[in-house]
Amino acid sequence: MSKDILIAFNVGFSNIKIGVFENVGDRPKRVGQGVVIFENAPSLTYVDEDGARRFEIANCSDSVELCAKTVAVLFEHVAQHDWRIGLVGHRAVHGGTAFDGPTLCSHQVVEQIEALTHLAPSHSRQTLATINAVARHCPSALQTVSFDTVFHKSQSSLAARLAVPKEMHEAGIRRYGFYGLSYKSVSTALHNIAPGVSSGRVICAHLGNGASLCGMVDGISVDTSMGFSLLDGVPMATRSGNIDPGVLLHLLRTSLPTVDLLEQFLYRSCGLLGVSGTSGDTRLLLGDFRPTAKEAVDLFCFRVAGEIGRLAVSIGGVDALVFTGGVGEHQPEIRKGIVRHLSWLGILLNETANRMNAPVLKTKESIVEILIIPTDEEQVIADETLSVIARRGTRSKRPDETS
Repeated sequence: MSKDILIAFNVGFSNIKIGVFENVGDRPKRVGQGVVIFENAPSLTYVDEDGARRFEIANCSDSVELCAKTVAVLFEHVAQHDWRIGLVGHRAVHGGTAFDGPTLCSHQVVEQIEALTHLAPSHSRQTLATINAVARHCPSALQTVSFDTVFHKSQSSLAARLAVPKEMHEAGIRRYGFYGLSYKSVSTALHNIAPGVSSGRVICAHLGNGASLCGMVDGISVDTSMGFSLLDGVPMATRSGNIDPGVLLHLLRTSLPTVDLLEQFLYRSCGLLGVSGTSGDTRLLLGDFRPTAKEAVDLFCFRVAGEIGRLAVSIGGVDALVFTGGVGEHQPEIRKGIVRHLSWLGILLNETANRMNAPVLKTKESIVEILIIPTDEEQVIADETLSVIARRGTRSKRPDETS
């Protein structure tokens, strides 16, 4: 029997996650999922009801070409089934001030995302390559775009303000916040499993290759660690996190005299990789007994804990701490290293539950709930895709049509 299929592309800094959904009932039902890791020999690992399979993706000069080829490989596989790809949703990291919700993809929308590329260069170019590849391989599909920045539109003007002249702020030099699709996923899940907790003051730590934290009250974003770009906040695998602007001026005057060199350095050579000198992967660092590896892990945990303290000020306390993302969900040592700095907030970790990656991690004495909630950004993209189509009606403009 033919299936009406919706595909969600979640293009990140170091991977592409893919959700394949059947349009049934009130909510898209996942029938397959895939992931491509950006590495020397990338491949698509895809799992559906027929089992797992691996597809090689060869001869990619960069991550942009890899995104385009991933679409081709996936669509070739889907073509072997009696499926109709009617809808495709995408994650776009940066919506700037131009977008306040998910939107149907059109030439105008693509041009607006292109105009924002300088704010999130790697992510935006990869997303655009994916959108364009879908339009080539399946021109009949309607495409939508969901923006990470939209979740943080609820923040006050004070939280969004940088200490720059007014005309710069009005021109877009401000704090935006990112990982909004992940926070929306966690907020929705928390409301379903613990509505009493979700209505309170919650700090969510999305920890993975990229890392971000968000302070929410009643499921609404109040403050977040990332600001103008995805370089801000806590240190990440290869990204610097918050850094004194004076350091950037110094580097421009000395060892990194061009913006391109500085950008490459901040995105690819800093963070845990920069501190350890060996890797940005916490799994490898935790098994490495060299002092620099320990220093990288300790610094990461210290900075994340410090950001939790800052967000507690922003939201007036904390009722629950939620860990999500690949590191947050699966690495007990990192959670332990973070929470050991937070006993003054009444956050106390149950060691046994933590080692088991249990959903609830607090001790009986802890006055703050500590939870693990897996994030599902692809489900959010799929849900938002349907919401866009429902608002616009079934006859909507494709990416190859004028806006």
